[in-house]
This record gives sequence, structure tokens and C-alpha cells, in this order.
Amino acid sequence: MEGAGAAGQLRQEGNRLFQAGDHAAALAAYTRALELCAGPPERAVLHRNRAACHLKLEDYANAEADASKAIEADGHDVKALFRRSQALQKLGRLDQAVYDLRRCVSLEPRNKAFQEALHDLGSSMQEKMKLMSCTDSKVEQMFQILLDPKETDTDKKQKAAQNLIVLAREEAGAEKIFQSDGVRLLLRMLDTGREDAMLAALRTLAGLCSGHRSRTMAILAELGAPRVSAMLGVEHEQVSLAACNLLQVMFDALKEGLQRDFRGKEEALVLDPSKELKLLIGHLLEMLNREGTSAHGRDNILNLLIKVVPRKSLRDPNNSLTLWVIDQGLKKILEVGGTVCEAPGSLPATENSRMSAAVLLSKLYSDLKCDAERENFHRLCKDYVRSWLEGHGLAGKLRAIQTASCLLQGPSEAGNQVLELEGIMESVLALCASVREVDQLVAVEALIHAADKAKRASFITANGVTLLKNIYKCSGRDSIRIRALVGLCKLGSAGGIDFSMKQFAEGSTLKLAKQCRKWLCNEAIDAGTRRWAVEGLAYLTFDADVKEEFVEDKAAVQAMFQLAKSEDKSVLFAVASTLVNCTNSYDHEEPDPQMLELAKYAKQHVPEQHPKDEPGCVRRRVRKLLAAGVVSALTCMVKSENPALTNSCRELISRVFLAVVEEAADRGSVVAQGGGKALIPLSLEGTEVGQAKAAQALAKITITSNPDMAFPGERIYEVVRPLVSLLHLHRTGLENFEGLMALTNLAGISERLRQKILKEKAVPMIEGYMFEEHELLRLAATECMCNMAMSTEVQELFLAEGSDRLKLLVLYSGEDDEKLRRAASGTLAMLTSLLPQICGKITQVTAHWLEILQALLLSPNVELQHRGAVIVLNMMVADREIAAKLMESEMLEILSVLAKDERNKPRVAQAAKECLAQAMACGLIKPNVNGE
Repeated sequence: MEGAGAAGQLRQEGNRLFQAGDHAAALAAYTRALELCAGPPERAVLHRNRAACHLKLEDYANAEADASKAIEADGHDVKALFRRSQALQKLGRLDQAVYDLRRCVSLEPRNKAFQEALHDLGSSMQEKMKLMSCTDSKVEQMFQILLDPKETDTDKKQKAAQNLIVLAREEAGAEKIFQSDGVRLLLRMLDTGREDAMLAALRTLAGLCSGHRSRTMAILAELGAPRVSAMLGVEHEQVSLAACNLLQVMFDALKEGLQRDFRGKEEALVLDPSKELKLLIGHLLEMLNREGTSAHGRDNILNLLIKVVPRKSLRDPNNSLTLWVIDQGLKKILEVGGTVCEAPGSLPATENSRMSAAVLLSKLYSDLKCDAERENFHRLCKDYVRSWLEGHGLAGKLRAIQTASCLLQGPSEAGNQVLELEGIMESVLALCASVREVDQLVAVEALIHAADKAKRASFITANGVTLLKNIYKCSGRDSIRIRALVGLCKLGSAGGIDFSMKQFAEGSTLKLAKQCRKWLCNEAIDAGTRRWAVEGLAYLTFDADVKEEFVEDKAAVQAMFQLAKSEDKSVLFAVASTLVNCTNSYDHEEPDPQMLELAKYAKQHVPEQHPKDEPGCVRRRVRKLLAAGVVSALTCMVKSENPALTNSCRELISRVFLAVVEEAADRGSVVAQGGGKALIPLSLEGTEVGQAKAAQALAKITITSNPDMAFPGERIYEVVRPLVSLLHLHRTGLENFEGLMALTNLAGISERLRQKILKEKAVPMIEGYMFEEHELLRLAATECMCNMAMSTEVQELFLAEGSDRLKLLVLYSGEDDEKLRRAASGTLAMLTSLLPQICGKITQVTAHWLEILQALLLSPNVELQHRGAVIVLNMMVADREIAAKLMESEMLEILSVLAKDERNKPRVAQAAKECLAQAMACGLIKPNVNGE
């Protein structure tokens, strides 16, 4: 009996949690109850309840399984039948879902919900049957058109290809193509060599593989890993991209397993997908340094490896795939990173190839777990660079230095160790002195990348400025001079934003910046070289004078924005860094005045802020950037799927966005240019600081703009999670406050948005801030709770035993802060209207309840008076005893006075009259002689 009692309590607990919206916890409670419960009827109910939880959690396979167990115990259980029909419908098994719904209707013929569900499902079934009846002939006809060499009608072929792709995206259509010998026919389409046929085949294959592991395995076996990898390297860019997408889908299917409900026999086809994963990745690594691989194909391979090799979360202890790739392919990746496009015999590469290789190397290095793994990485890198330094002459030195540059851009610790190899710095000097442009380019770029990364390479700091100055003065090539200038800029910006620490003579940085702007605007120079001008500005704009001159040069600013939108994405970080400097959106701590005095007394250096970095100057710079089109440039940068858009780069963009939405007047313009849309992915992905900055920018927009206009359609629901993230305790008080204000706006819009806020578990955090000492946080949280209380789930929280929620609202209704009183009394007015049982609880939570209500009615604020009168009326209607207590107090006199003031306070007078009328109806007071 003890077990049965405990099971019953757990079931009740599960019911409570389910009603509160915590479906995962409810499921756990029902599961524990099942372990203790022995009786078949009780077990059936628990299985039925678990099915409801699974449906809410979108786990339809387990929802069907639990509902089936409940039906086994009782074939007339309509709730279980209905839940199983819902699960079957989501799983695509419409015929079985219809059968269950028909049984529900036969058991409860008058139930309108069952009748409507059956009608809707019947319509879906008819469409599916209609589709399936002609699918066989359609598939055959489509393949016939696409494979017929005599077919010359291009429109007809395009339509057939599009229909095939669309059909493959639907599970029923995908299975029909697969069962109709479709894979062999798709291979024939690939064999044609025609670009249109190959694109159609690859996109259809992606549809067949999506989310289906066993089908992916079968397709991979027939297609062959070498062939599917080789398609990435073809010259046709669209075909290479389609092959890249197919491989991404295959990797996802193999790594994530089945995402739909396929039976055990299909799952048994795949015992261990890791072997297939390694086979595919092995072929990709081979393609990296194969001569026939196209430049964009090489980029696609690198991008794919970035996405599929390192762990998605460091909480996952298994990094074996990364270790395997390092052992098998690190040297191949380094070969791409060390490619010198201008040198004879080099691998074909794009402007982005080296940056992609650097990002991949950085991701692999970050995925390592211990010193031994990192030491192995360093050893492999040093061995590779050393192999080029020894016995390959100047060409080998070129490759070695270029590889070192790549490592410095990626895993800089490995780059630092390579810089310390014997002969590296001598090689840099040798290349600087070379007459060949390509040698000088590589040497100067290495010096640039080493300038702020080589912590232990004293050569750079000792000789860098002199060497670069000589190159800048003596070279007759702009491509060399611009890079040398960037190196000088980098070394010259050592003081950062502290304008009292300068490496160069007064005015030198302004001259360097002027030259950078001149090159930036010179369209006769190729974009790959002009981007170095932005690199220079990224360092020079630490100087406030440079910032001011740069934003005044609208042509230079817009030239930078055009580069940010170009194909060469390696410029993104430099553009973002320059904008962060111009908007002063970097982190800067206010120095402690006492510490400043101590530093001056000890004659230590004290950092100084430039007068042109005062808030007013920064504000003017932001306005100029907005006028020049900074928002469209930022949104374009965010859209880039290139590896150059690193998490650090995302953080910089988020900082700039936060700066440009600082003024409420600018937010409408930012939204109109797509800023709101761009901020959502920035708030969900990247560094923790970057996500917080983007979320704060979203909050500022949500506070002052109409959220429906700023985030139209479904996008408004995507904003909730970032805003809730601002409520976490490790966020600043300002972030907490703005998050609460923004959520208040959203919670007042619709029940669906309130449900989304509930689902993100924001209510406990909002409650926590209602207890805050800071008055603004307390007010914002109370206002947010006022809007959230329109949801039934939140209303019921105020009825929970042992909670101080209601007491807090009553006490806040008597606070001195008028805004806080308004928010708290407004919530009370709503709760007492919707939940009469709340009225009795108000008298129990504090002995001061009556004087707080009287104070509301006596307030000079008409709105507070009205809310007080509504609360009193609701309490009188709910409980005669409470009404009697109210009428025995001074409340009768207060209400009588208020009821007469119809001219000045009509709403308050009307509510007061209704209170008195209720008192008369209860026999607590009588009208006077005049009938009043």
C-alpha cells in the first residue's frame, strides 16, 4: 500500500507540474510513479499521461508507444486513442491516425473536437492519396524527361527537375523515389555531365538523405564516398555547392541518427556510422591538396570540415574525430594555409582559402582537451614548417613563412612556437630583401600577423618598425607599401586608446591614416590589396583624431562598406574592428579615483582619455556612420556564411549594433534597414559577450518600437529567448532592466507570446527581480509580471500555498513609489477579477491589507484610486464576510465620498457606486431617506 500511496502522490505531482507547463518534470514524475505502481488501471492512466507529456515535448514516437500501452489496458480509453492519433499524424502515418479518430467519434459521437479533427485529417488523407496515386507515374515521367538526350525543351526539363526536388523533400515522395530505383536513375543524371542534370540529381539526393540514416547509408554505398567527395572539386561553382550541401546532409544524418519514427529493421541496417564518417572525411582531406580540385571546391571542403569535425559542445567528452583529422590531415590543411597563389605550382585558391584554413586549424586546436594533445599539434606544425625550411631554397622559405602566417591567424599559440624555430626570422629578412613582389608580400604579411601575436619573438619588437619603414620608403609597388604601412600601423597602435602613449611622433598616425584612406578609395587598386588599408585603419582608429577624420571622409567610409559586402570575406574582422573603435563600443572600465591618486603619487603612468572620445563626440560619429549606411553593411556582414565570420567577429558586430541603437531616435532607421533581423542570429550564436550585446540591442529596439513592426511574422517569437537570457544573474543590472522592460512589451501583445516566455522558464527569474533592492529593477519586474498574469498558468501561481507572491503584490500596492504601486495594484485588480479565491487570500497575507486598500482609494492619483476601487468591488462580490469587514471600516465613508465625484473622476465614482450597490445587495448597508 505504501508503494501505491507514493505512486498516487507522484501522479498528483505530475498533474501539477503538467498544469504549470513543466512537461519534462511531469514526465519524470509519471515515470517514477510507474515504477512504484502495480495495478493495471493505474498504470494505464500513467501511460496516457506520459503520452500527453511526450506530445508537448514533440517526442511523437514515445507518445504513440505510451498511448498504445494505455489502449492495451482499455480499448475504450478515448483520451489515449486521441493522443495516439495526434502522434501518428505527426509521424506521417495518417491512415492509422484516421482509424483511431474514427473509434473516438464512435465512442463519443457528440464530441466536436473529435469530429473536427477527423474532418481535417480526412482532407489531408485525400490530398495524400491523390498525390500518391499519381506519384509512381510522375516519378517515372520526370526521370524520362531528365534523362532523354533528345528532349530539347529547357522549360520542361527545369520543371521536371524542380518537381523531383520538391517531391524528395516530402517523406512519402522521398521513399517513393527511393523504392522506384530512383538512386540508380539519379546516378545516370550525374553521369550525363550536364550542369542542370547534376544540380537536380544532387539536390534530390539531399532530400532523400535528409534525416534518414539508413537511406543515407544505402545511397552512400551506391554512390561511393570517392565520387561524392570528388564532386566538391568540380569547376562549376553551383554543382560544387550542391555537392557540399549533400555531404552536409549526409553527415547530419549519420551523426544525429534517425530523426523520424522508422522501425527497428531500418535502424538495424546501421550499427556504427563512425566508420562511414571517417571514410567520407578521409576522402575530403585527400581532395584538399589534389591538383584537380577547383579553388571554390577547396573552400567548400574547408567549410564542411569546420562544420562537421569539431564538437558542437565542449560538454561532449568525445573529441576523437578531431584527433583523427589532426593525425590524418593536419599537414594537408597546412598545405592549403601555406599556399602562395602567385608562386608557380601552387594549389588553386580563392581570397578566402587561407582564412578558411586558419579558422579550421583554430577550431581543431580549440577542440583539444589536454596538454598532450596540444603538444602533438605543435609538434606536427613545427615538423611541417621545418620540412619546408630545410633543403627547398627560397621557395621553401616562402611556403614556411606563409604557413606561419596562417597559424598566427588561427591557433596563434602554435604560430608563436613556429616563429621560434631556427631560421624563421632569417627567412623573413631574406624574403624582405628579395626582388620578387610575391616574396616581399609574404614576408611583410608575416610581420603584420606576428606584430601582436609573437609574445616571445623579440625580433619583431626590436626590428619591426625599422624594417617596415625601409620597405615602405623603398618599394615602388603599392601592394608592398600598403602592407608595410599596415605593419607600421599595428606596431604604432601599442598604446591603444590611451592617447598619452604614442609609438610615433605627433601627427604620424594621422599621416598614416590619410594614406590608408587614399588607398581605400582608389578603385584602380585590386580589392585584395585595398582590404589591407582597412587592416591599417583597424589599428590606427584607436587614435581619436584618426576616428574623427575617418568618419568625416564619407567616400572612405562607404568604400570600406563596399569591401565588407564583396566576395573577399577576410576583410570582415578589420571592418568590424574599425567600427568598434569609431563607436567606442569596446570595453572600458572607469578607473577608481583613489587608485588614480595613488598612481600619480607613485609616479606611475596614468591612462588618459582623448577629449574627442567624450560621449558627445562619439554620438556625432555614430550619426555620421548611420548616414553613410553602416546598418546595411552590418546586416550584409552577418548574412555571410564564410568561416571568416568567426565568433570574435560576431562579437565586434554585436558591439557596433548596440552602439547604433543607443539613441531611441535611431532605432526605427536601424529596424527599417534589417538591423532587427540581423541581431537575432547574433544573439543566439557566438561568444557569450557577443550574444549578450546583441540581446541588449534587441531589448532596446523592443522597448521603444512596436515589436510587431520591428519583428514581423514568426520572427517576434525568436526574440524571446535572447531577451530571457538578459535576466540571468551574471548579467549586469542594466541588461536585467532592459530585458524585463522588453519582455513586458512582448507579454502585453498576445497569449502565444506569453506562452513562449513561459516555455523559456522566465517567470521564476521575473519573480526573483520583484524582490530586488534596486527600485527600477523591482518596478520593471512587477510590470512584467502584471502582463504575464494574463496567462492562466501564471494566475495559478498566486494561489500556491507557501508562496509570498501575493503578499508581495499587496505590500507593493502600499509602497511610496507611485509607479510600483500602479503595477502591483493593476496586477491585483486583474487577479481578483479572474480568480475570486484570491480575494480571501489577500486578507490572510498581511495584517495591513485594509489600510493599503484605503490608501489606494485616498491617493491623489486617479488611476490608483480606480484600481483600488476595482479590487474592493471584486473582494466584496467574492465573499460576504470580507464585504462586511470592509463596510465596518472607514471604507464605507471613503466610497461614499468617491461615489459623488462623478464630474472629476467618473470611472472611480462608477466603481465606488458598484461597491455600495453590492453592499446593499448583501444587506450590509441601507439607502438613506433620499434613496442614495
